[in-house]
Amino acid sequence: MKLGGSVVGPWKTVEEWQNLLKQSRFAAITSPVDSRTDKAFAADILAATREAGVLVAEVGVWKNPLSKDRRQREEALQLAKAQLAFAEEHGIPCCVNIAGSRGDVWDGAHKDNYTRETYELLVFSVQDIIDSVSPKTASYTLESMPWMLPDGPEETLQLLSDVNRPRFQAHLDFVNMINSPRRFLYAAEFVEECLIKLGPHIKSTHLKDSFMEPAYTCVIRETAPGKGQLDLARILKSIDAHLPKDAPVLLEHMHSFEDYAAAFDHVAGIAARHGIPVS
Repeated sequence: MKLGGSVVGPWKTVEEWQNLLKQSRFAAITSPVDSRTDKAFAADILAATREAGVLVAEVGVWKNPLSKDRRQREEALQLAKAQLAFAEEHGIPCCVNIAGSRGDVWDGAHKDNYTRETYELLVFSVQDIIDSVSPKTASYTLESMPWMLPDGPEETLQLLSDVNRPRFQAHLDFVNMINSPRRFLYAAEFVEECLIKLGPHIKSTHLKDSFMEPAYTCVIRETAPGKGQLDLARILKSIDAHLPKDAPVLLEHMHSFEDYAAAFDHVAGIAARHGIPVS
């Protein structure tokens, strides 16, 4: 696997970016530039990244295509199309978003997230995004969330079938789907199930840790690798067994360069002890 993440830290020039990227030791990253970046500068940054031998694995959207506010929904759809077109233009294999929410919080829980009407709108929205861009190499994907679809491997497979577009593929964030005590207690088995069922479709994977508090009724929290309770050795073995050897596996949601470095060291150390190849 190509272990990496989001490169955090101050930079303004291509040279400053190259130095920060080298210090990160990442083999794969989320794109530091996107469709809203000056085109020439974005091209220079991506070229410098590839010259360093680092894979730009995904570019994000992070807007709500299911918003009940028409203006917000249209803005999200237009950004998703622009980001997918950016990925296609620059050889980035994965453009990732979440499905979106019907509530006031763009990525939040709402009972309407699970209605048939919302599901049909989700399918139509994804089809519209892909059909508007007609990508040949880049794929549009949806990162799973705890409280919206797709929230499991079977739901992802159903959505892949219903959207019915070759350039709609899967994104794996297994921690986001560990949303019940049963999934937490059988997390390694759940991750392997996801990889077995979705492996051929997975374009990018997020790697985090998770812990369940000994509290009522149930509190499950995301945390950095090494600070939770997941069997990361078993999970890394599953990733190695079921995904291509050059599959990107990205650390995320840390707030400093030092935090990313510590998480990288922890995961790379586990991989080394168990003979799991990591580049």
